[in-house]
Amino acid sequence: MTVPLVERYRDRLPLTDSTPIVSLGEGSTPLLPAPRLSARLGVELWLKWEGANPTGSFKDRGMTVAVSKAVEEGATAVVCASTGNTAASAATYAARAGLRALILQPAGAVARGKIAQAQAVGARVLAVQGPFEGALDAARELGRRDTHALVNSLNPFRLEGQKTAVFEIVEDLGGTPDCLALPYGGGGNTRAYALGFDELGEGLPPLLAGEASERAFTMATAIRIARPAHRAEAEEAVARSGGSVVPLTDEEILAAWRDLAEQEGVFCEPSSAAGLAALARSRPERGARVVCVVTGHGLKDPDAAARLSTPPIPVPPDPDAIAEAAS
Repeated sequence: MTVPLVERYRDRLPLTDSTPIVSLGEGSTPLLPAPRLSARLGVELWLKWEGANPTGSFKDRGMTVAVSKAVEEGATAVVCASTGNTAASAATYAARAGLRALILQPAGAVARGKIAQAQAVGARVLAVQGPFEGALDAARELGRRDTHALVNSLNPFRLEGQKTAVFEIVEDLGGTPDCLALPYGGGGNTRAYALGFDELGEGLPPLLAGEASERAFTMATAIRIARPAHRAEAEEAVARSGGSVVPLTDEEILAAWRDLAEQEGVFCEPSSAAGLAALARSRPERGARVVCVVTGHGLKDPDAAARLSTPPIPVPPDPDAIAEAAS
């Protein structure tokens, strides 16, 4: 039986004896060796597979803590602005807690799988006209009015939960990696990883933060955020680590997405491959032990997978014809 991260790391989280824990068994996600990509890149590569969380993304780590604290503080509803993964996670944990959930999404900028998740668990989903930042401003205002608990990563409890991925990585590796690569959208997860390494006191490894070079227009919808809410803090952490923010073309992100799926059998949404794309561009020292954070499952964005893959080939129900088509 998997021990939820709120229990596994309770002494490192802002929980009290009276905090009602809202959990779906998040955390304890696998750290997978990546032998083929390791050989190609000349490093010892490990994949922190966050798509194994309950709603299919790393957001569940922070949401279990944020929603638990919201319940403790007497909230009856939560709100978030989201390009998708936060929406699915917030809606799901709100349903688990018996709270109402209001999801503000930038109109036309969210993958279908994520909308479906939020709607399936009963959230009220509104498509806000304009970019993500307008939806976030509205969510923050509702949070200030005390009608809803804000559960975006501006809520510090979110980062507290997300930092636990670092503890798992260090435990599984038996030490700190030489380098850590991850996608960079709003910057909250980059801050959370830096927080986790700082708490362990073993040093902050170089962080490679892969961002879309055309943030406002990238096809990687989960990192389609023109003005990251955590830019200053995230980029300070990256600079302090000796790492770098790596601007990536969509072509580079998609190449990494295909490599993860075809070379290692890890099917993620395109944005989740930005860490690997950053690693491929930066090329750490040969033999370095590198962890690449893969943040969300490929079923989050089924349209992208269908669009970017070869369609099925129609064949008659004849073994010879099938064998010929398969060759």
